[in-house]
Amino acid sequence: MKFPIYRKYSNNKSFFKILNEIEFEELKFIGQALELYKVIAVQYPEKLFIKDLIEKADKISEEDYNAIYQKL
Repeated sequence: MKFPIYRKYSNNKSFFKILNEIEFEELKFIGQALELYKVIAVQYPEKLFIKDLIEKADKISEEDYNAIYQKL
């Protein structure tokens, strides 16, 4: 699998840049604020979360992710 992979939730409140099988960044809208979270999966449930993001979340382009990232 080629990384990074870009995903989003269908409600357009969370956007993900998956860096590898155990690491991702999340851009999350909380109200009008935009926050960045960096996560390194250590426990098995976190690793499953990343796998589910890759398989089930909506795809977005790198350009779309970067446009949102610029709003930080």
